Amino acid sequence: MTEHEHVRVAVIGSGFGGLGAAVRLRREGVTDFVVLERAGSVGGTWRDNSYPGCACDVPSHLYSFSFAPNPDWPRTFSGQDHIRAYLEHVADVFGLRPHLRLDSEVKLMTWDAQRLCWVIETSSGTLSADVVVSATGPLSDPKVPDVPGLDTFPGKVFHSARWDHDYDLRGKRVAMVGTGASAIQIVPAIQPEVARLTLFQRTPPWVMPRMDRAVSGAERLLHRALPATAKLRRGLLWGIRELQVQAFTKYPDALGVVEQLARRNMARAVKDPALRAKLTPDYRIGCKRILLSSTYYPALAKPNVDVVASGLREIRGSTVVAADGSEAEVDAIVFGTGFHVTDMPIAERVVGAEGRTLAEAWSSGMKSLRGATATGFPNWMTIIGPNTGLGNSSMILMIESQLNYMADCLRQLDVLGGRAALDARPGAVDAWNDRVQRRMERTVWSTGGCTSWYLDENGVNTTVWPGTTTEFRGATRRVDLAEYDLIRRPAREPEPSPVPAVRSGRRTEEKAEADA
Repeated sequence: MTEHEHVRVAVIGSGFGGLGAAVRLRREGVTDFVVLERAGSVGGTWRDNSYPGCACDVPSHLYSFSFAPNPDWPRTFSGQDHIRAYLEHVADVFGLRPHLRLDSEVKLMTWDAQRLCWVIETSSGTLSADVVVSATGPLSDPKVPDVPGLDTFPGKVFHSARWDHDYDLRGKRVAMVGTGASAIQIVPAIQPEVARLTLFQRTPPWVMPRMDRAVSGAERLLHRALPATAKLRRGLLWGIRELQVQAFTKYPDALGVVEQLARRNMARAVKDPALRAKLTPDYRIGCKRILLSSTYYPALAKPNVDVVASGLREIRGSTVVAADGSEAEVDAIVFGTGFHVTDMPIAERVVGAEGRTLAEAWSSGMKSLRGATATGFPNWMTIIGPNTGLGNSSMILMIESQLNYMADCLRQLDVLGGRAALDARPGAVDAWNDRVQRRMERTVWSTGGCTSWYLDENGVNTTVWPGTTTEFRGATRRVDLAEYDLIRRPAREPEPSPVPAVRSGRRTEEKAEADA
């Protein structure tokens, strides 16, 4: 990266959101862009999370781009290694490598009101961009609780998203802290190897069987020979989940039937009534994300596993102490305690038009317009922004909808011509968020009786979308200029002389891909 390089668009992050944005930019004919990535390779959360048993809980054919179908998924639910390989493949097939700036962590992004551009300081140099697309994702920065005594623990400590593969857990006494989506995969993967596993469970999750299997060679051959069959498979998976949304968003009591299935799943594997009591949630299923595993409960029933129905309170030497006073001697502590979702660290590095950071603007809660743009931050948008998460379907569907919005925003700027910027109007942001929060009131996430990572410190759900993916796609198909203030560069200021944007036709190798 050269000093003071200027580009039309800077994309931050190279996970699904960042690579998807890069592909869409090329499909729109925009080639003057870079993808800034703090690590040495692409993949986002599927690069960072490499813990034992790591896999996706969304079916493979739905957890992939519609414009880049993969007929060769080896399993119905893909493992981390296969998803990461898929993202590397996308980077190669769509010619994204020349746009990548690896080992380039964004340190600060500052809006230059005179030049109407963003000045971006990275670990490998400084550049500027007319538009910033932040695709850092909510599952990128691990959250480790501040446990008294942790800094004096003599053993090994790491988070599930920063797994230490050089540390051998065989024969060790291990404390697993947390019972979220990562923990229920880690526990059965390491249980046969460790001497003793102590699971600290503040809140038990609802766990349904994971209907995973190998995709047969005949199925893969069919999908390669007749791509329409893979498209049909994807459509069926999508349609089932669209129908399920009503139960989550409008009729939570209907989830009682699903709850009974989850209870039976537990009863089949856990025969001890005392252990079943510990593992049975006291909230409506769906209030927290429903987890999928056919091996979690059987692992907890093994004689070398202890379930502590309490959080971790403190650490004294090699002794871990739960909030209920129980103690255990351990050699290693693994935190499966989630990520900074409602307080994303990237927000502290974005300085807007009024000189305040995005974190300051969101100090009372994250708010955006259509999950993408924020008042006071012109020509800046985020992928997987506030209230774009899903509780039962594929986030790739939401990402592709936001890519539609990004593409139309760039088209609008081109039509406006000259040095122009769009800044979300406060009234439009408030109106959008008011509608979202009104709809949130009757959802299972608000009425189910739990405290989840979907909620911010004020108890407001700023994470999940309270509707179908079809509704969100309709809401983000076009940019409504009435929701934005147009900012023009003062005529008295001389125009900067950046590298001009290069626009070309669609790539021929993409002709077979269907636009989202």
